Amino acid sequence: MGLFELVILLLFAGAVFALWSDRLGVPYPALLALVGTLLALIPGAPTVTLDPELALALFVAPTLLDAAYDASPRDLRRHLWSVVGLAVILVLLTVAAVGWIARAAVPGMTWAAAFALGAIVAPPDASAATAVLRKLRPPHRLLVILEGESLFNDATSLLIYRLAVGAAMTGVFSGWSVLPRLLLTCGGGIVLGWFLARLFIRFTARVTDIPVSVLFQFISTFAVWMLADRLGLSAIITMVTYAMTIAQRVGGRMNPRHRIASYAVWDVAVLVLNVLAFVLIGLQLRGILARVQGGEWRMFVMCAGAVCATVIAVRIGWVMTYGAAVRWIRRRGPASPGQQLPTIGSGLLASWCGMRGIVTLAAALALPDGPTPFPHRDVIVFSAFCVVLSTLVLQGLTLRPLMQWLGLHDDGTVEREIALGRAETSRAALRALDDKGVKSPSADILRGEYRARLRIEESPPEGGAAVQADGSLATLQRKAVAAQRDALTDLRARQVIGDDAFHVLEEELDLLELTADARVRPTF
Repeated sequence: MGLFELVILLLFAGAVFALWSDRLGVPYPALLALVGTLLALIPGAPTVTLDPELALALFVAPTLLDAAYDASPRDLRRHLWSVVGLAVILVLLTVAAVGWIARAAVPGMTWAAAFALGAIVAPPDASAATAVLRKLRPPHRLLVILEGESLFNDATSLLIYRLAVGAAMTGVFSGWSVLPRLLLTCGGGIVLGWFLARLFIRFTARVTDIPVSVLFQFISTFAVWMLADRLGLSAIITMVTYAMTIAQRVGGRMNPRHRIASYAVWDVAVLVLNVLAFVLIGLQLRGILARVQGGEWRMFVMCAGAVCATVIAVRIGWVMTYGAAVRWIRRRGPASPGQQLPTIGSGLLASWCGMRGIVTLAAALALPDGPTPFPHRDVIVFSAFCVVLSTLVLQGLTLRPLMQWLGLHDDGTVEREIALGRAETSRAALRALDDKGVKSPSADILRGEYRARLRIEESPPEGGAAVQADGSLATLQRKAVAAQRDALTDLRARQVIGDDAFHVLEEELDLLELTADARVRPTF
């Protein structure tokens, strides 16, 4: 089977697994990891070599921008120290522990190669965990911290990764240059990301063609990453700053059709990149399995098993210790209003959300290969994949039962802010309609709709439960849209209207349905 046919088949499998993951309540990367394992065992599978620089730009840049665009700077500032503890201190501890374990397990491995392995497996991919957690509705604070960790731990780990790879390949390392380089790469990345975001906003302000607009988004994403990399700055920090700046300055003012289209395209792109990453790592593993001889298997398995146990144990130890320290300090200090102490239950859940994913795979694929391969590359790639596989399968399959056993529940933070936003936007709409002094049946109907929205938000049901009665505004609007869709389909079936008119009217109904309040929620 050729590479192209294999990729198409696996993309189809990835789409099917994404559907199954929703029903099973597990992250779809966990299923993809199993596919990557099976791919390594397929006889005759092609061998693929990927350019090291391309691996990080191709897989990390789009997925990082997609996550950073949705991040909330306000919430990240509120939980800054928790995020820093996970994104910086925990990464350093993991790199050190894995490096020491790898040196003990692999004879002849240098400290540089061992630390490179530690940097590869250090950053968890919180998107796998939050994909499950969002459906279970845990405390909002936990989601913010995990998402913040996933944005910034990559910067710490990839900086160490580049230093370690450079030292391993050249044999030269200057410890005195680490801190100045860290300040330069991170600070310069923030400035560059902010500047490029402002430049992109100005450049695309007048672009109205949706395909061209989405294409510019992808081009700019890779351009920002490559420019930061060429300048020696942190591409991760640059990308996070770039995405957050655009989200804050453009997100609320983007044309709805552009937003709907771009969101859909980015969701597909992230899914495709995840599938391709596991495909390529599976093909790499096949070559490794063919090269491993007899007694080397014991060393490979021992190293991979020790590294897997280390990354899980270090995370549990740090998260639980940090939570206990915060509780001890705050209980002995002055109480601040509205502060949320980390609980033992939330600490256990956060410590179990250390699933590795696409960043670990991309970093492993980016290790130099070919005429001058990276020292101990095979055992490093094998161990990295085993960490991804074990954390995704072990933790991914047990995350839902663990949360249910801990009894953690949503604190209602987001719902309260949504209700406040709906009420305020409804008041603003009523003021705009009243200020214009418009007197017409259409204006009266529109005013009535906004007054109904405002009454719903100002007089919520007892106990804060979501509105589920058949007479609620959202339910009536959804029933009306469904009836219109049936009538429209019937008109086309009876050839009363053609396809051009059908698609125009279908788009209008799509937009109308998207404006409905998300009030009818499933009960569990």
